[in-house]
Amino acid sequence: MAEAHRPIRTDVVPEICVDGAATALDFYVDAFGAEELLRHEAPDGRIIHGEISFDGFVVFVVDDFPELNNGKGSSPTAIGGTPVTLHRDVVDVDAAVDRAVAAGATLVWGPEDMFWGDRYARLADPFGHQWSLATPGPGPDAAAKAVAMDGFPQGEDG
Repeated sequence: MAEAHRPIRTDVVPEICVDGAATALDFYVDAFGAEELLRHEAPDGRIIHGEISFDGFVVFVVDDFPELNNGKGSSPTAIGGTPVTLHRDVVDVDAAVDRAVAAGATLVWGPEDMFWGDRYARLADPFGHQWSLATPGPGPDAAAKAVAMDGFPQGEDG
């Protein structure tokens, strides 16, 4: 049997689909400090498989190929948004947000000190994916949590 070209991954690796993966790979390097590990292009230039790393945590980035999915796209553009937020802890959330916005991300809200103890922000990338960035702080503030939870949407039983 031939030697494997890479080790077996034992972690779960998110794969995000975008329109314009080549540009997205460059954006994630510029905006979030990712390291591009590889990219495989189809003859038409779309990315079949790309990999970026955030300090060893790998994310796959691929172009949308609706022709391989009964004509249905699966990028945030094709489905009208994304239900997933990618999160990353950073040393300085304010500086990280400034870097991402300068590279083309849109600030959704923050950075602000949150009741659970983090300084936190939410961003949208130009490809429709949501990102949250946080700097861990001193820990939860019980009084602030009570205020934040007052008026928080409750289910039928709450």
